[in-house]
Amino acid sequence: MLLYNTIISARHVHTHFTLKPTTHRHYKSLAVVAQEQQPPIAAAAKFSISDEELQSRGFNLHTTFTNLNLDHLNSVFAAVGFPRRDTAKIQLALEHTDALLWVEHQKAKRPVAFARATGDGVFNAIIWDVVVDPSFQGIGLGKAVMERIVTKLLDKGITNIALYSEPRVLGFYRSLGFVADPDGIRGMVYSRKQKKKR
Repeated sequence: MLLYNTIISARHVHTHFTLKPTTHRHYKSLAVVAQEQQPPIAAAAKFSISDEELQSRGFNLHTTFTNLNLDHLNSVFAAVGFPRRDTAKIQLALEHTDALLWVEHQKAKRPVAFARATGDGVFNAIIWDVVVDPSFQGIGLGKAVMERIVTKLLDKGITNIALYSEPRVLGFYRSLGFVADPDGIRGMVYSRKQKKKR
């Protein structure tokens, strides 16, 4: 799991994590506490590619899924190696998403980049499903989507932003301010794999 490092630039909130010992049912554990030192700065952020530049290159930005063709989105998922998903379940997931951004190719009228975030709306968010159609990779669309979704979350005051990443794209996320295992904190995922029978 990668966490967003909010100390990377002056336009972002500075967050410090302190570890406080706690006890619960006779087990010792550590609680992570985020302390915000200054309020988030409004979305007058400068992006690596402006909205106008994206539009001049033939792309439209969308922040709702109103006109998003889920079959086309599923095709992008499959093109990058994600499993195809039931579109009814995608619809339900999008209805429970706190922030999303997708890029539409104007000529094809199809999504070519996408990311979404879920969370508690106050402290924490996880970014999911970051994809760029392979035909459109390498031209800054992934960075454009990530910069905007992170800024949208920071503008809401959310400073604990995490995501899961495949090892081959860790460098991409690091360049955007994400760090792996900050201060030794590691993410864990519940696994439903069956134990081998003896």
